Amino acid sequence: MRELLGGKGAGLAEMTRLRLPVPPGFTITTEACNSFSAKGKFPPGLQTQIATALRKVETAAKRRLGDPKNPLLVSVRSGAKFSMPGMMDTVLNVGLNDDVVAALAKSSQNERFVWDAYRRLLQMFGRIVRDIDGQKFEAILGRWKAKTAGGKDTDLTANELRAIVKEFEGVYRSERKEFPQNPREQLEEAIKAVFQSWNGKRAVDYRTFHKIPHDLGTAANVQAMVFGNLGEDSGTGVVFTRNPATGERGLYGEYLANAQGEDVVAGIRTPVKIAELKGRMPKIYRELEGYAKALETHYKDLQDIEFTVEGGKLWVLQTRAGKRTARAAVKAAVDMAGEKLISRDEAVLRVEPAHVIQLLMPRFDEGAKATAHKDGRYLAKGLNASPGAATGAVVFDPDEAQRLGRDEKKPVILVRVETSPDDVHGMLWAKGILTTRGGATSHASVVARGLGLPCIVGAESIRVDYEDGTFSAGESIVRSGDAISIDGTTGEVFLGRIPTIDPDFKGEKELQTILSWADKARRLQVWGNADYPRDAIRAREFGAQGVGLCRTEHMFFEEERLPIVQRMILAATERERQEALDKLLPIQRGDFDGILAAMGDLPVVIRLIDPPLHEFLPKYEDLLVEATELRLTGKDAPRLAEVERLLKAVAAMKEQNPMLGLRGCRLGIMFPGVTEMQVRAIFEAAAGRKRAGGDPHPEIMIPLVGHVNELRIEREKLERVAKQVMKEQGVRIDYKFGTMIEVPRGAITADEIAEYAEFFSFGTNDLTQMTFGYSRDDAEGKFLMSYVERGILPANPF
Repeated sequence: MRELLGGKGAGLAEMTRLRLPVPPGFTITTEACNSFSAKGKFPPGLQTQIATALRKVETAAKRRLGDPKNPLLVSVRSGAKFSMPGMMDTVLNVGLNDDVVAALAKSSQNERFVWDAYRRLLQMFGRIVRDIDGQKFEAILGRWKAKTAGGKDTDLTANELRAIVKEFEGVYRSERKEFPQNPREQLEEAIKAVFQSWNGKRAVDYRTFHKIPHDLGTAANVQAMVFGNLGEDSGTGVVFTRNPATGERGLYGEYLANAQGEDVVAGIRTPVKIAELKGRMPKIYRELEGYAKALETHYKDLQDIEFTVEGGKLWVLQTRAGKRTARAAVKAAVDMAGEKLISRDEAVLRVEPAHVIQLLMPRFDEGAKATAHKDGRYLAKGLNASPGAATGAVVFDPDEAQRLGRDEKKPVILVRVETSPDDVHGMLWAKGILTTRGGATSHASVVARGLGLPCIVGAESIRVDYEDGTFSAGESIVRSGDAISIDGTTGEVFLGRIPTIDPDFKGEKELQTILSWADKARRLQVWGNADYPRDAIRAREFGAQGVGLCRTEHMFFEEERLPIVQRMILAATERERQEALDKLLPIQRGDFDGILAAMGDLPVVIRLIDPPLHEFLPKYEDLLVEATELRLTGKDAPRLAEVERLLKAVAAMKEQNPMLGLRGCRLGIMFPGVTEMQVRAIFEAAAGRKRAGGDPHPEIMIPLVGHVNELRIEREKLERVAKQVMKEQGVRIDYKFGTMIEVPRGAITADEIAEYAEFFSFGTNDLTQMTFGYSRDDAEGKFLMSYVERGILPANPF
């Protein structure tokens, strides 16, 4: 049903079936959207179906669209199969025109409400349907609000709102755009705009980031309007059945009196906590609590519910699975299994791999935070909308956030007064989000929780100046590009960078519970990456059942080893090279001993040296600059001689395309001694563990094999070394030799290679680069994202 009606439409249909108070309406399917997208017009018969469905809504509501005496107003909302909060468009109050407004203003006991509803329609229709810059309307509204005592839209009188409507109509005239007075024309154009928003930039960016298919389409939901802006006995809100930040059970959300739904989501006004509704309207609160419990029980998941109170009557407008943080996802899953709402297997499926990663990410060092407080670097505090620690450069513009975060890979914090759906492309590539307005259910909060980003909203003591590219907090001025740190768990904002510390895995009780349930259900093992003993120890603590990749070249880059590696590479004779290898042997043996010891009787896949040797030498350009300076100054002749020797060696090893040159197994074949030393170090370490009572299982990976003969030659040579060490040490070790399939020819001839390999690993980076003919380092920054956006590729292949 979700494929056809979208999540919102399916939810409305189900709530209606459950007899919840849902305003009457109808849903236009995703198939109609896809037809409209393909042909640019409604499919045949749709207008007739809309007219028929509208008559049923008019009958149920006992009102008629466009009738000045008893008008029906409707909303037109999007709704796709997968929740995309704020990514597509909504138009409210459709059906108002000059005649209806004039009649209602005379007959209504609340003239202010009538003009407020009309200015909202003009504003939304102009921005969404007529593509008028929304700031033109905001500037007028802001100027009028500034004249009031409170400075809020609720402080505007009926006469002031009437004047605003006149100015909004002037915007249409100046833009040479028409606001249709025919309500049915308004409805059709609003439906078209909702369909068009499926292919809007923010929706496409969101789907691309979350790998949601682009061909699903959105439904359009047409529903009788209910009004939360009728006075103090009316209002609107969003409530979650559990805290979406922590997972704690109980109603969590916000309520805004005398407001419409977009006021809460947009963060234009800061709402109050839902608990305050209990004191203001206890009957409404009890009803809402009951409906929330019923919906969570029915859907067996944390629900995000939108509601409106109109003149003391509660209406439920939407329910959907709530976006939640990693901590909330894990806790809610464990608790719901404990409450017998879902099974343990279902609880495991509720937790995504990204949730586990987020819980194991670093957090701010409390000592460093205390020092920041002491040093006067504390700036402000807002609402802790989405937990986590983030440090980065301040960016005010979402386009710049995307450029710096995606293209230049720089950490940025996006700072806005409030975010809107048009900011999503920047939010996707930021490390954290900070806004001065909004609440826990505002756009920024919902999107950040879905992305797993630290987020602080409603930091009202901060003043943002977009024109100057600064924000102020008290006496502190923070400029674009300055570093700040935000703690989404506490809501604190600090100037400068605060160091982080590793998480306490042992303290994550709910996560350990979920992982233990997963262990009972899974069939695959999970191995870790470990280049150093400390990595292996941590992998074991996290429950790894082996090491899937130990990259030995990383060990060579350490400061005390690099000079020895360089002497080995630059050796003029076999004797000099062997002397360097003899010095590296005990160092490598110690590395492998630590990793094998940490993993006990679990397998450890060790990849022999893979990158080209020139990566261990100084850069040719740096040497050339130093040699030139030494020649010009005439100083330090011994150093000049050494630099010139290095220059010649680096020049001799320089390759046009080193990633396809002398590296991997080719290096072992053409540069005798290196891989033999590594295998000897591995087996001497394993022999030591064996004699100490251990049961090590080293698995030697020979990298970058493209032809079976490469593996055959290397394995035969290296296995002789392995057997020699076992003979010398008087032990028998359980070992394997295998390879990594990372060259297209290796994949195609895998059956031949398998004759000499006892295991395969897959190097997807190199395999993807060589299959597509892309250099990842260049492609991602230059054209891959554009390819995805333009539909040339369905997703980033890396």
